[in-house]
Amino acid sequence: MTMNSAVNLMLDTPEAERFTWVNSGEPHAMRRREILSKYGDKVRKLYGYDHSTAWQVVGVVLLQIYMSWLVKDWSWWAVALAGYAISGTANQNLFTAQHEISHFLAFRTPVYNKVLALVSNFVLVIPVCVKFREYHHDHHLFLGMDGGDVDLPTVWESTRVTGLAGKLAWGLVYLAVYGIRPLLVRPKLPTRADAVNWATTLAFDAAVLYFWGLKPVVYLLSGALLGGSLLHPMGGHLLAEHYTFEKGQETYSYYGPMNALTYNVGYHNEHHDFPQIPHTRLHKLRQIAPEFYENMYQHHSWCWVLWQFFADSTVGPWRRVHRRARDGQADANERFLQSNGVYASWVRSPGQAKFNKDAAVPCSGSESDDAPATPPAKPASHARFGSDASSAFADDVQSGCESKGR
Repeated sequence: MTMNSAVNLMLDTPEAERFTWVNSGEPHAMRRREILSKYGDKVRKLYGYDHSTAWQVVGVVLLQIYMSWLVKDWSWWAVALAGYAISGTANQNLFTAQHEISHFLAFRTPVYNKVLALVSNFVLVIPVCVKFREYHHDHHLFLGMDGGDVDLPTVWESTRVTGLAGKLAWGLVYLAVYGIRPLLVRPKLPTRADAVNWATTLAFDAAVLYFWGLKPVVYLLSGALLGGSLLHPMGGHLLAEHYTFEKGQETYSYYGPMNALTYNVGYHNEHHDFPQIPHTRLHKLRQIAPEFYENMYQHHSWCWVLWQFFADSTVGPWRRVHRRARDGQADANERFLQSNGVYASWVRSPGQAKFNKDAAVPCSGSESDDAPATPPAKPASHARFGSDASSAFADDVQSGCESKGR
């Protein structure tokens, strides 16, 4: 039995009916075509990379190193408080930096982005950047598809994370859940990049422990665990991005002050529509094509999102859009990725085959084949999956083809 078959068997239960099920493809490919048909030249000028991401990452890493040295003589209660308030904020900043870097948006050269990701991982204590890059690309390609998008809570989580106590416990260990879920739902073989990630991060951890003692390690680790939990205000983006707050809408943007600390990760609809636009230009996309975004449900407070999650009994891990694989679609998608390498240069992960231009969806070099479309008042129309697995990824591949000209 394949992994996708096992997942679908688990989904064929009464409990799984709590999810919102759709038979359509993800909405971003359709909206991307519509925006490009109307504002193509203006939008393409936003593609590229931004070196400022690197300077911000280095600055936050140096801040965390300085704080690690500083707290070595503090009392344990002060270390705990600083771990939540300072380290939690700084490390959540670095987690979102890894999201930005995973799309190779800090440098033109991929290897520089990979090195920057390793640097950002030093003070997170736990090696995460390499596997995050792999699974995050799956999230974009398989959005909402069980067995592909590991960002989706499992049926097990949706049936047990109920009530305030259950939500608090789940929210406290959310980073662990986020790390373990992919290993169960969509396991991947370790790569040399994983080995480098583990070696560099653990070497840094060992150096901090050897020279400064246990308190700095606890400071950094508590920042990673608490900053990546649902008990930290910045953790609100983990729910705000895709938890359903409006019927018919799958992805949500947040427009508020915390975007300044998180590389504009709140501009999530804009990001999914155009993953090749760096965080510093996402607001310009909204300015260019306001009619595509202004009528959508949007968040203005991550704290409000967290409050809704904990206080409202109707909000839980089941508040996600799921698309069931039809006629072996998920298995076909899996085989298509593995055999044909449908990862253009901007999304290719370690261990994935290189982009096969003969077997995969060809790069047309233009959007001339895309028929113009009138922007919808609401994101009601979705691009359907075709009978061939390649059609599900045509737009993602085309976006990657375009990004190669950056």
